[in-house]
Amino acid sequence: AYIVNDIYLKYVKPGASTKQIMTMNYLTGIIVVIVGVFLGFFAKDVNSILQWIVSGLYGGYIAANVLKWYWWRFNANGFFWGMVTGIAGALVFSHFFSGIEFLYYFPVLFAISIAGCLIGTYSAPATDITVLKHFYSTVRPWGFWQPVHDQVVEEQPDFVPNTRFSLDMFNVVLGIAAQLCLTVLPMYLILWMKLPLLITIGLVAVIAVILKRTWWDKLEN
Repeated sequence: AYIVNDIYLKYVKPGASTKQIMTMNYLTGIIVVIVGVFLGFFAKDVNSILQWIVSGLYGGYIAANVLKWYWWRFNANGFFWGMVTGIAGALVFSHFFSGIEFLYYFPVLFAISIAGCLIGTYSAPATDITVLKHFYSTVRPWGFWQPVHDQVVEEQPDFVPNTRFSLDMFNVVLGIAAQLCLTVLPMYLILWMKLPLLITIGLVAVIAVILKRTWWDKLEN
């Protein structure tokens, strides 16, 4: 998605048709898989790759993907450099540290990524205010959106911002728990660990019912 939306559609062919976009999606997907398989031959073991993904890639990925929702000034330039600095830092650190030691440097990689986000953001103009107002009035995110909020309210006096922060956080916690359950559920099924499997299925069912009431039923058109 990043390759197609942020590179192909923005710089290569902005006026691409739906068919061309779909074709490019398939091609990039195939290429990414091939590259991933190729790089897999050079991996020492699955654990080392997993640790690099968790501590390294997440360090470069989280900052940019959080800021894009909750800070009005954040822009594409900040997103790009936040990702680049975080992932580049992970690549460099992986040559000096290995095993569990690498995980301890997650805060450092996270800080490097944030620095890249901030420097990249302020080195380019803010996103067009029309785009920001449309996004804010449609998505209604909470966070640092006061300048945009003021302009939206000026144009739409009846606009109501998102005031369900506590409920949203509650749903996020439930969502994380459900995701963890869905991760271990196939393992219990394959190993046929009956009791853990039944407990996991029960937890997923309970969480689904709660989220139906606290999240799904409250979604607006």
